[in-house]
Amino acid sequence: MKASVEKILDELMSRYPVLLRERDDIAKAYGILSDCFSNGGKLLIGGNGGSAADSEHIVGELMKSFVKKRPVDEELKLKLIETAGDDGRRLADKLEGALPAIAITGHEALSTAYTNDVEGGSIFAQQVFGYGRKGDVFLGISTSGNSRNVLDAAITARAVGMRTIGLTGKDGGRLKEVSDCAIIVPENETFKIQELHLPVYHALCLMLEETFF
Repeated sequence: MKASVEKILDELMSRYPVLLRERDDIAKAYGILSDCFSNGGKLLIGGNGGSAADSEHIVGELMKSFVKKRPVDEELKLKLIETAGDDGRRLADKLEGALPAIAITGHEALSTAYTNDVEGGSIFAQQVFGYGRKGDVFLGISTSGNSRNVLDAAITARAVGMRTIGLTGKDGGRLKEVSDCAIIVPENETFKIQELHLPVYHALCLMLEETFF
């Protein structure tokens, strides 16, 4: 881990000392995600309620600029201009570097069709099966660690050769058992767990942005 990335983790520990016991697992999660993106993989993220919102939030930080500028490279700029002249030049100025991430919490047409035709509890698993490939990562967010749809998605992810990260609280629940890395924040009430999830995933997004851009 390069010094500038380590500094982001140090700052997280300084601001949230309650997370000190999770430092190694946060660093491990960063390593898993960094390896994934370095090898052309993608991240799938799922959770319920506030954790569904967190899933979308993470995608927003990874798929566009977070705190750093992410201009596209010169090769793509030239290809855009060759393809469409002034329109390509405009796109070259607007597009931003992205780390591929998909929240499996939306997709209403698929979700309602699957819920109606099969059953609702496995819709996350179905999307992991459909989108996921060996080398990708599934990030499951569950404050209890026992959300059935998140667990099913993590089990499916491991079966298809993906790595899994759990972001949870309390004692980690069953999610820690099916995760290659489990970040278990030291709180027991749902809203307090969620309050600590945000700085953890913000730090991970900052660390990844520092690495790739």
